[in-house]
Amino acid sequence: MSKNSIYLEIQSVINALEPKDISYKRKEILQPLVDFIQTKVANQQSVQINFICTHNSRRSHLAQIWAQVAIAYFNIPNIHCYSGGTEETALFPKVAETLSNQGFNIFKISESNNPIYAIKYDDNALPVIGFSKKYDSPFNPVSEFIAIMTCSQADGGCPFIAGAEKRIPITFEDPKISDGTTEQSKVYAERSLQIATEMFYVFSMIKK
Repeated sequence: MSKNSIYLEIQSVINALEPKDISYKRKEILQPLVDFIQTKVANQQSVQINFICTHNSRRSHLAQIWAQVAIAYFNIPNIHCYSGGTEETALFPKVAETLSNQGFNIFKISESNNPIYAIKYDDNALPVIGFSKKYDSPFNPVSEFIAIMTCSQADGGCPFIAGAEKRIPITFEDPKISDGTTEQSKVYAERSLQIATEMFYVFSMIKK
């Protein structure tokens, strides 16, 4: 897969990201993930990343999706991303809307209280399957994965993640704080771009 096959609108978003503006403090938080992935890649081992948040409705999905795009962009083999929560709810519709506005092709493949979305960033790549699930859902890996805790509530509420080789807190402010306000679209777009910037920084550091 070539980065040139990623949808042009998403490429424009990627080109506008500014990883150089990530603070030193945030880079310190991201470095353990860089180190873990680099060790696996150097040893030609596959990498499974499970992004975990309380409800698996906002931040964990954004992190999963942008990480998978970054993996494709940098053409790093054998890395697969998942997401989960400490409880099952639903992918928040504003997340799908935000990603659609940033160039993703998103369509529902199941209607329910917890709908299933196909999220495409490239016509010829497997879509990311987006729906809310617990982190230990059968959909996710059961062992030999790294758990990335994207919210402090999940990090504090789950002191032990069964099957995880390692857990790393990389927390983001919840865009939910803007729900019901005139700032909602702006806040969700900003959080998506922050997560995209940090995921692209992480995978840009990986030497194949």
